[in-house]
Amino acid sequence: MQFKDHFSGHASDYARFRPHYPRELFIYLADIASERVSVWDCATGNGQAAVALAEFFPHVIATDASEKQIANTQSHNRVIYRVARAEQSGLSNASVDLITVAQALHWFDREAFFAETKRVLKPNGVVAIWCYALFKISPEIDRFVEIFYRETVGPYWDFERHLVETGYRTIEFPFTELRPPEFHMQAEWSLDDVLGYLRTWSATKSFIAARGLDPVTDLGTELRSVWGEPEIKKIMWPVSMRVGRSL
Repeated sequence: MQFKDHFSGHASDYARFRPHYPRELFIYLADIASERVSVWDCATGNGQAAVALAEFFPHVIATDASEKQIANTQSHNRVIYRVARAEQSGLSNASVDLITVAQALHWFDREAFFAETKRVLKPNGVVAIWCYALFKISPEIDRFVEIFYRETVGPYWDFERHLVETGYRTIEFPFTELRPPEFHMQAEWSLDDVLGYLRTWSATKSFIAARGLDPVTDLGTELRSVWGEPEIKKIMWPVSMRVGRSL
């Protein structure tokens, strides 16, 4: 399966504008891990999940198939970054207590990846995968963003995007499944922050490549007409999560 590299070309923007996962999510993962020694954060992107995990685990290995993503990661003395495919981690057998994948599983060869997880997990190890879909701000603003998502750049989403929209519920998950709490991501952003984030979407990048213009510009004009006060607004993303133990 060919690696679909949608993010190397704007790795610095990705690092700047991607929202952060709630600390409570990592507390939960640390609590259910049978040991708090080592974690593999797969497809780490800019390393935000890896750094969050380092608060609870002394040894975090964070991999990504993109060299440019790894070059834009957040340094931490407990995190080791490596360039590696999800399906070929280079990790030793039965070497990690927890494996995490944040907003990336839909790009993997899942059969090969799950075989790799079973190889590197310790007995009773935990696998946690999660994703987040469209954010919410207010009904007036959300209406324009929904049209942009579904209609403007909608035809430019990769097929794999539907897995995110279903919260990974349709994939086969070959582990003893646990029921995690509900989590939400939050941020406080200006309109410019929102527009910067929308420009990191793979569908937006594909739209620009195909048509030679930036669709976020027109959306920005529409959103300014309804943005109002306060200038900084609370943004919320629901997190869909699946968690399991090795069989």
